[in-house]
Amino acid sequence: MPHHTSLIAILCVGFVLAFVLGMAARRLRLSPLVGYLIAGIVAGPFTPGFVGDQSLAPQLAEIGVILLMFGVGLHFSLKDLMAVKAIAIPGAIVQIAVATLLGWGLSALLGWPTLHGVIFGFSLATASTVVLLRAMEERRLLETQRGRIAVGWLIVEDLACVLALVLMPVIASVLGAKGEEAITFGDIVVKILTTLVQVGLFVGVMLVVGRRVIPWLLENTAGTGSRELFTLAVLSIALGIAVGSAELFGVSFALGAFFAGMLLNESELSHKAAQDSLPMRDAFAVLFFVSVGMLFDPHSLLEQPLLILATAFIILFGKSAAAYLIVRAFGHPNRTALTISASLAQIGEFAFIIAGLGVTLDIMPKQAQDLVLAGALISIMLNPVVFRVVDRWLAREDAHEQAQQARDADKVLADDAAAHHVPDDVTDHAIVVGFGRVGGQLAGLLRARGVPVVVVEGDADSVARARADGFPSVRGNIAAERVMQEAAPERAKMAVFAIPHALEAGEAIARLKALNPGITVLARAHSDTEVKHLLEHGADGAVLAERELAYSLAEMVMATPPYRPARTTA
Repeated sequence: MPHHTSLIAILCVGFVLAFVLGMAARRLRLSPLVGYLIAGIVAGPFTPGFVGDQSLAPQLAEIGVILLMFGVGLHFSLKDLMAVKAIAIPGAIVQIAVATLLGWGLSALLGWPTLHGVIFGFSLATASTVVLLRAMEERRLLETQRGRIAVGWLIVEDLACVLALVLMPVIASVLGAKGEEAITFGDIVVKILTTLVQVGLFVGVMLVVGRRVIPWLLENTAGTGSRELFTLAVLSIALGIAVGSAELFGVSFALGAFFAGMLLNESELSHKAAQDSLPMRDAFAVLFFVSVGMLFDPHSLLEQPLLILATAFIILFGKSAAAYLIVRAFGHPNRTALTISASLAQIGEFAFIIAGLGVTLDIMPKQAQDLVLAGALISIMLNPVVFRVVDRWLAREDAHEQAQQARDADKVLADDAAAHHVPDDVTDHAIVVGFGRVGGQLAGLLRARGVPVVVVEGDADSVARARADGFPSVRGNIAAERVMQEAAPERAKMAVFAIPHALEAGEAIARLKALNPGITVLARAHSDTEVKHLLEHGADGAVLAERELAYSLAEMVMATPPYRPARTTA
């Protein structure tokens, strides 16, 4: 293929392969990220067939990194982090430390230098934002306490990675290309301070200037009414600040893009900015994962299977176990700890970025990058399985808890029945089912007309109110045989179902009629279908609320002067 078409070729083949294999992964109930990474392996130099341009792929990946980091900053919420800071900040720090130590321990067995092992371990410590958020959204957990802790934990991990991306070039330059520590302590201090000053200047300019300029620019662009210009403004801010920060302040593209997104998040137009930039971010994120897959040599699966399994064990069990123990140590329930540990049992985009930068700076061996990529593939593929296991475990726990609650509820109802038994001298009474707005008024009217009333109600507060009003009351669901027996239906003359659940009332009416065929049963309905259902199950009459309201209003209308019939005289 001619050289001048290599960009077109890698874009077309990359997108097509990513789509086909991403769809295949989705059909297999795996994350599409698995398909994107495999697409890169297929297009890489280690497999036969098409080979993507090895000089263009990293540049496209860099654009993907910029837009990924911009997206991270755009969704960064200090408020969300502060809400769960007590567990998310110390938990994430300890879990990162544990994963880093485990990775360093594995590297020590292989004889790697300490720095290489630390960078390798750190690359295994952070979970994929894409995988975690998707798993949480599928289970509708994002708005729960468990979801907030997981997202807060992820924010801390992302911030740690941003800091690492700033410091890694400094460490590489201080220690030399081969990691040889043949420099003075003063040189190290000067280099680190210089970098911190550069970062500080960049942050200061962004906070002072960027906070004003970025919202102003977006508001003026939005005022033109052109969607294309607004989308272009968002991308210009992301890419322009990323490149400008690297050229003017010497900080990484990633840090510049992160700050651009974070400041844009403060704008009232942040939601629209996120929405408009999402297609471009997703497209280049796909190319990023494809380019990462191109770096992976699948032969390593055969050449070093034990090392790959050890790496996967650290990701799936090592750091997850640490997260579980940390969450439990902070007093959170077992379900929260299991959800957090399952969420973190994978690595993704930041692992690739850290590993790639480590190899580029010669502070991590290529073998370590292969282990990271293999570990990511395995962990992303198995993460849905881990979540399914956790879901089943929690479902069993829920069933056990519900059974225990049911037993406790039965005991409470039994104790309540013993303490509030319907007196034996209550006969020819009306059983009023439900003591809400309708049932409460009905019971009062019946008592005013001299009809004895026994109330059946499931809500504890309503039962307490009925008893305070002097009505003998049975607590529980009328459909339960024991509750029905306590209302003494064999001595009752009438039962009135004032509850709005007609379909459930029908079953109870049928059982009530079986106990006392001579009892008269009236019920409340909200549709003709419900009226039919109640009558078929033995009700002697059903009141359709809307129809009765219409009749009452019609009678009131006909009683007013304009429509009232005139008196006739003989």
